Amino acid sequence: MEYDYIIAGAGSGGCALAGRLAERCPDATIALIEAGPHTDRNLLVNMPTGVAAVVPFRLKTNYGYETEPQPGLAGRRGYQPRGRGFGGSSAINAMVYTRGHPLDYDEWATLGCEGWSWADVLPYFRRAEGNERGEDAWHGADGPLTVSDLRYRNPFSHRFVRAAVEAGFRANPDFNGAEQEGVGFYQVTQRDGRRCTVARAYVYDRERANLHTISDATVLRITFDGRRATGVEIARGGRTERLTARAEVIVASGAFNSPQLLMCSGIGPADHLRALGIDVLHDAPEAGQNLIDHVDFTINRRVRSIAPVGFSIRGIARMVPQFVQFTRRGTGMLSSNVAEAGGFLRSRPTLDRPDLQLHFCAALVDDHNRRMHWGHGYSLHVCVLRPKSRGTVTLASGDMRVAPRIDPRFLSDPRDLDLLVEGARLARRILDAPSLALHGGRELYTHAGQTDAELRETIAQHADTIYHPVATCRMGGDARSVVDPQLRVRGVEGLRVVDASVMPTLIGGNTNAPTVMIGERAAEMIAAARSRREAQAQVAVA
Repeated sequence: MEYDYIIAGAGSGGCALAGRLAERCPDATIALIEAGPHTDRNLLVNMPTGVAAVVPFRLKTNYGYETEPQPGLAGRRGYQPRGRGFGGSSAINAMVYTRGHPLDYDEWATLGCEGWSWADVLPYFRRAEGNERGEDAWHGADGPLTVSDLRYRNPFSHRFVRAAVEAGFRANPDFNGAEQEGVGFYQVTQRDGRRCTVARAYVYDRERANLHTISDATVLRITFDGRRATGVEIARGGRTERLTARAEVIVASGAFNSPQLLMCSGIGPADHLRALGIDVLHDAPEAGQNLIDHVDFTINRRVRSIAPVGFSIRGIARMVPQFVQFTRRGTGMLSSNVAEAGGFLRSRPTLDRPDLQLHFCAALVDDHNRRMHWGHGYSLHVCVLRPKSRGTVTLASGDMRVAPRIDPRFLSDPRDLDLLVEGARLARRILDAPSLALHGGRELYTHAGQTDAELRETIAQHADTIYHPVATCRMGGDARSVVDPQLRVRGVEGLRVVDASVMPTLIGGNTNAPTVMIGERAAEMIAAARSRREAQAQVAVA
């Protein structure tokens, strides 16, 4: 029960960190603890279209959180699916591989995050990436995380790309290359047509004797000797146990659960902790603050064609041979990630980078697929890439087994709603272009003649997250930031945070690849710190 390093959370950041740290420090013992199960043999995880079945429901592999009521969303509670199990949200996401825009990371550097500019982080993206297209200045080919082109692309996804070009947007074959702007097909984290979770990439495929995995164990709190982290207390199998860390404890539980664990351990806003009867170890006012997420709106269109995935007698019947094809060869419709195509657009030509992102799904995806519709159709998502609204994560209880209070405060800044309306207008230009318009169809909640006021009301009734919460343990060079640029928690010793919660701002794209990059970067930092300690010890002995 004693290790050199304890990592609380086996999501994307935790798995990338654990795998690389075990490799870099073969003489160090590492415990990787996860509240959920192992996912390596889970069919719905490994089959890409399984995302349609795991996202809508609270399962062993999905926390299925709900937000506080959102005034900006007509008082509705939003839905926040988060991965629970090895791989974290990389086990239930749409596998889209994007990194954001280079200027996003240069902005991090200007905010005091030394060592996190685009030039600094690009080598870690390349190190993590095993891109099947091969290596170039932008991509790596030998990394553990397999990145590939989709083996199956729905005919309507091709029509979307053609329609976008017809609407005046340029085609882009690589959103992670020299230029982000444009429309095209996403690359995905898949290997042989199957999902490549970060757990598969860094943990399952590269077994190491010094890395110990502990599943179905909830980390209840971090233990301290004075102000130094010494281990964790966990609950598993109906028992409470203590694990000791000789070197460091690393929190990698995600944008919601990492600040929750810090606060349950006495690190957070002092008044909030005291109100719940938690002894304050360190007053960290911004722990759980600064929550940023991509707010998203979808236009759904039902069509007569059965080419899109959907519910009909013919549509269901064709899934049987498709299942056989997938299990035998990893090809066919079930190897699709559903969100096959999309793009990055600027709402105004004077902007220095895209401020809107599109995800095109060749299926009627409504309310996170929790609302089912008979028939076939497609969905065009548009999200605000750098929202101004800020939310919070606070405690409902001092017990980690109780869900935190999540309040994104979506659309609380009116500029976000203004931009989402503009994004919906740009999306309609694509929907009305010939390659899609000639197939007709009826929209579920929207129509071409909507006024801005009507569209705003529709957005309030139907918008929600596209699953990219960050910044609740903000990294920075200032004293109020939760972690410093080395990801060390301020005010204590022997404790770091390594996941999307440390991002100081929300990057312009999907957040899984950047979280893996953070895990890679952290492994190097921690290994370097270990080498320095060992060198100092040798000098002291001499």
